[in-house]
Amino acid sequence: MPSLGERLRESRRRAFVGREAEIALFREVLGSAGVLFLHGPGGTGKSTLLDAFAQVAVDAGRTPTRVDARHLPVGPEPLPVPADDETPVMLIDTYERLEPIDDWVRDEYLPSLPRDSVVVIAGRHAPGPRWWADPAWRDLMRVRPLGNLPVDAGRAHLVAQRVPEPMHDRLLAISRGHPLTLAMLIDAVRRGAAPRTLGDLPEVVGALLAQIVDEAPSLRHRAALEACAHVPVTTEDLLSTLLDDDAGDLFGWLRTLPFVVESRHGLFPHDVVRDAIDTDLRWRAPQRYADLYRRKLLAFLGQVRAAPSERESLNLLVDTILLNGVRSGVSTLRALPPALGAYADELRDDDRSDVVAMTATWQGERQAELVAHWLDRRPESFRGFRTVSGRLRGYTACLSPTADDLGADPVVDAMWRYAERHGPLRPGERMHAWRFFLDREHGQQPSPSMTLFLASQMLGIIRLPGAVAWSLVGAFDEAEWWRAGMEFLDFWAVDQDGPGGGSPIRMFAHDWRRAGPAAWAERLHARQMGKPVAPSAQDLEIPVLTRPEFADAVRSALRHLHEPDRLRANPLLRARLVRDREETGRTAAETLRQVLVAGAGRLPPDLSELVTLTFLRPATTQERVAQTLHLSFNTYRRHRDKAVALLADGLWDREIDVPATA
Repeated sequence: MPSLGERLRESRRRAFVGREAEIALFREVLGSAGVLFLHGPGGTGKSTLLDAFAQVAVDAGRTPTRVDARHLPVGPEPLPVPADDETPVMLIDTYERLEPIDDWVRDEYLPSLPRDSVVVIAGRHAPGPRWWADPAWRDLMRVRPLGNLPVDAGRAHLVAQRVPEPMHDRLLAISRGHPLTLAMLIDAVRRGAAPRTLGDLPEVVGALLAQIVDEAPSLRHRAALEACAHVPVTTEDLLSTLLDDDAGDLFGWLRTLPFVVESRHGLFPHDVVRDAIDTDLRWRAPQRYADLYRRKLLAFLGQVRAAPSERESLNLLVDTILLNGVRSGVSTLRALPPALGAYADELRDDDRSDVVAMTATWQGERQAELVAHWLDRRPESFRGFRTVSGRLRGYTACLSPTADDLGADPVVDAMWRYAERHGPLRPGERMHAWRFFLDREHGQQPSPSMTLFLASQMLGIIRLPGAVAWSLVGAFDEAEWWRAGMEFLDFWAVDQDGPGGGSPIRMFAHDWRRAGPAAWAERLHARQMGKPVAPSAQDLEIPVLTRPEFADAVRSALRHLHEPDRLRANPLLRARLVRDREETGRTAAETLRQVLVAGAGRLPPDLSELVTLTFLRPATTQERVAQTLHLSFNTYRRHRDKAVALLADGLWDREIDVPATA
């Protein structure tokens, strides 16, 4: 009768899937002797793989010796010495516990073993520099990082565990192929759970953190780990900004963690570790999570604006879109794939035929004719998406149409009619009309081009010229599929009648005069935190001032600058140049007062002095101000009215071309 241990081994053997390359490498080492070094974060299946290696050794007629460093006795020679075995097979697990005696293992213990020994060392960290410094060890040692399971192996494991097929994709997406996470999810499903995100199972998150992440030595270290998990890539400068602290020592500590990867852009944790840390913080300390998100958002916007090229800005945005898309819970945004090295570029002369041809293939000849029309009329509005080799794989177009462009394109006409009805362009203003988007291989299905398309829209918002009043998106064939994603990004859905009363044209809109980049960033922050946010279409209830209304409001604000109740009712508080300069702890009326003071400071010195004495710091009557300025009262009034008019003109220019701030 088989023992319980034999039954357990057989069950584990049936459940083991994948790792074919590692098994093949072990067979190779088994036939020639040497050291195989496996390393990877906790939960990636190192111990399970050693079980499989042990069975391979038994099948080959060898007798493996299993050693788990967690259970070794304390002493000068903790590792066992094989007795009477010329070809021992040693499988050493949890080697990170032996790192304090790593020199002894490398220089004394291993060389003392028989010539044809096979040793497998499994731990969280890769071999240290001294292993590589010795050319003899470089010849004898094989090193293999152990990561997550590929999709096929993960699916095979779910089949072997009899998990219902409809849940496979969801569990693989949540676990990202991390073996321990997948095992815990399978257990949760067997207990009746149907998780959609890791956050649905806080007990799993807690268990993962205990298994994967070693205890941080201090609260500062824990905060650094949380910050690293919250951003796409962490640099020392960014970490210092997020923690408001000199973070050199913390950055150095992060580099030592086995689940943190170094890239040319900075540090980032393995995906499942990132998810677990981020989910735990959001559940455990929601206010701290919200504060960290806000600091990250401000730092990120600064990074994007400071990037030396459009390509680098888009790379930053792609990374953030992918990370926040997964956390958003919006299926459209969660479906966005990595850019895979694709990048945005200007269209070249020889791209035209490709653009028209791919449009005809996916969207028909009529759409291809419209693309050709705009390529002739606004070629500078088009951007190409290229593969690493430079081949065109997709394109987009953001137009700035005028009244002279109407009549050729029914979608652009519908955009124009909607803006005219709900907030006509004021003199000097324009609209951004995202009219076309396509990927050569995937059309408008998820693709690297789709991710770059969304990143291009976000970059357009972050660098939004103040003269842009409206952004409208009319590029989607399946607009309803995009509705939740666009509403998350603060665009509301619009249905406009098609030409001749035909099928409605669905598009998405945002009026930047009513809700500027600062308000947009605040709403994104709130939605990402899961807080209630009023539908963005309610912005239409906010009136947009005409030029004469704006000038009247400037005159009224100057007259009532020192009457708080009347100033709080001034229409300028709804103007963009005031809203986009509001700061925490400062009222809109105080911001308006600062805007007027700054505007007066840009007037010619004599008129600036007049406005200051008359309105900003009035200490007496206007008649006495005229005397102070050595002007007759009539001359004073002419200069006063001229100064107010110039001030209103200057503020209007800034209202329609305010540098975008968030």
